Amino acid sequence: MKKAVYFFCDDPFDPVAGNVLREAVSLVSPPETELIVDGKPVLEFTDDSGNRFSFVRTKKVVSHDYGTYLPVMNGPFADCHIAGIITWHEGVNAPDRILTVHTTGDVESGVFGAADPVLMRNILKGIEEARQEEGLDGYSTVTEATHWSGMVYGGQTADMIAKYPVPVLDIEIGSSPQRWADRRAARALARGLLRIFTDDGAETKNLLCAGGVHFDPNFAAAALTSWEGGAFAVSHILPNQWLVSGDYGGEKGPERLEECAASIRGGVHCIAFHDNLKGPMKDRFRELAARLNVPAVKHQALRTPEKIRGL
Repeated sequence: MKKAVYFFCDDPFDPVAGNVLREAVSLVSPPETELIVDGKPVLEFTDDSGNRFSFVRTKKVVSHDYGTYLPVMNGPFADCHIAGIITWHEGVNAPDRILTVHTTGDVESGVFGAADPVLMRNILKGIEEARQEEGLDGYSTVTEATHWSGMVYGGQTADMIAKYPVPVLDIEIGSSPQRWADRRAARALARGLLRIFTDDGAETKNLLCAGGVHFDPNFAAAALTSWEGGAFAVSHILPNQWLVSGDYGGEKGPERLEECAASIRGGVHCIAFHDNLKGPMKDRFRELAARLNVPAVKHQALRTPEKIRGL
């Protein structure tokens, strides 16, 4: 049996979480439990395989107030295999019509939460299947660079990330009011949540991705790439902007990259860096790959995984 916990801000402040929760409830009718969080019972559903899904309604977005919610997270949900925060995405120049998932971390300061590439692949695959089932032809299922909104909201410090050892994913709909209110998008996300433990049996190869932009299409494509008997599993994505501002080319770079790799469950099987990375930064990742004894490739190589030596 595996356990997942999903957090939904049950307040109009979050324009997405409540919609997704309603769709999830309509799909599986999870009964109330005796566990109370923010004055409301936690809902719980067990699937046919015995996997348990907890739906937690909160007054605030969990990542916006970790100090309040860490005791709950580290209490009844300390033994979960995965946690998800369902919320909205917005931003200047952000792509629209997206269903997106990202891992938790603060690349600039070199703090990375635990990551589970296989479960992230499962949910991305589940959301993509649900997107097609819902006829959301104009939408895309994409990855997003590793980050933590707790730095933006509430002025929280990055060290709080590591205080919850369970891998945490942000699972979002973006990036405009029209998309946040799209019931089909909410239903697709809800279906995806329930498929996070659905494994297709592929032999997964865990990627550590570096360089590129916040929504890099190359890494998003790799996250859903499979070949005969194999598939990539993406988790932490370190975009160029934060590698530079975090001085990964400096003295602290190697240690930070080691810690990032160590946070990925199942280890790293391949490092993929964007070809636009500067030479010294590419060397950093080549050095890490040598220490881990795994291949390091440019992003173009992800299109033909069967040709990657040592994968």
